[in-house]
Amino acid sequence: MDVELALLGYSERLECLRDHRIALWDVVTSARRTGSLDSNIRSPAFSDLALLMDQLPQLAAVAFNGAKAAQLGAKTALPAHLQVVNLPSSSPANTTARETKQAAWNILGGILKPHNNAL
Repeated sequence: MDVELALLGYSERLECLRDHRIALWDVVTSARRTGSLDSNIRSPAFSDLALLMDQLPQLAAVAFNGAKAAQLGAKTALPAHLQVVNLPSSSPANTTARETKQAAWNILGGILKPHNNAL
């Protein structure tokens, strides 16, 4: 996806993701957390990934944005056919160089391209 999402407004970002058949989903529906760091998440209530997968039978991959999302997402039984990608957090709190984050996130392009071409 060669779109600079940061230049778009929120609704345009969502439309662009939808156009590229990318869905956003939160691993955690609610939790207790002091501050904004994911490491402070306590007593999480999990989103129903099984329901999402039922509604999206062509779902090919699940990517987790950050280590905490991957850790919490791993508690959900995922079907063997799904490709699971653990990505570095896109949060500004993650001080990993932007280029390093982008290289990891670019992996999704290789996953999405064959599926988008099949439309």
